[in-house]
Amino acid sequence: MNRNLYLNKLKKIKNIINHVAIIADGNGRWANINGKSRYFGHKEGLKSIMKIINISIYYHIKALTLYVFSTENWKRPETEVNYLMDLFKKTLKKQIYKLNNKNIKLNIIGEKIEFNKELRTYIYESENITKNNTGLILNIAANYGGKWDIIQCIKKIFYKIKNKKISIEDINESIINKNISTYNSPPIDLLIRTGGELRISNFLLWQIAYSELYFTKTLWPDFDKFNFEEALISFYKRTRKFGNLINKG
Repeated sequence: MNRNLYLNKLKKIKNIINHVAIIADGNGRWANINGKSRYFGHKEGLKSIMKIINISIYYHIKALTLYVFSTENWKRPETEVNYLMDLFKKTLKKQIYKLNNKNIKLNIIGEKIEFNKELRTYIYESENITKNNTGLILNIAANYGGKWDIIQCIKKIFYKIKNKKISIEDINESIINKNISTYNSPPIDLLIRTGGELRISNFLLWQIAYSELYFTKTLWPDFDKFNFEEALISFYKRTRKFGNLINKG
């Protein structure tokens, strides 16, 4: 089956891929290779985000989760962190109504309290504007870490037990799924990492237990429609067993 036939199937048959998560890595290296500043690399990476959002809508993907700033990224130089926070704020201000017009529901997942008050205000306003939308669920993982996610999930469950809303005996996989940061999104089918690194980097540790993994050397600013489609085709070709045996007949 050639590439176009795979793409036609992906376009026509809904629910093949419900949720894609992406570790968007390589902005800085892309900038260095191209003789630009790291700031320019981040701006180019932002363009890739907007492209991938539109392609996700085209292929009927229900949820897209993008890892853009980890809990560990605060260790970067202060000037770069400040630039990223300002870019985040300006992007929300500029893009939120465009996202809303596309029926996209925006969620910022991560520890928001560490952002400054102005940025937090933009985040809450943006989430509120799109909260009733029924199209693509767009999760932006900012100041996010998989370990943090599990810890905050445990705290939520503890408070519910303390307030006698649930009992210890009620705790199961379903309860955790309802209290994890991506609770309003379908299970993650495909995790993509750009930039050539072969690790998960503390991303969605609970949620990707049975996700398919796809690694590419393409740096995030160069990750375009063709690259994304290659990842989707790779997923389509795989047999997902979830621990079971496949009856070959």
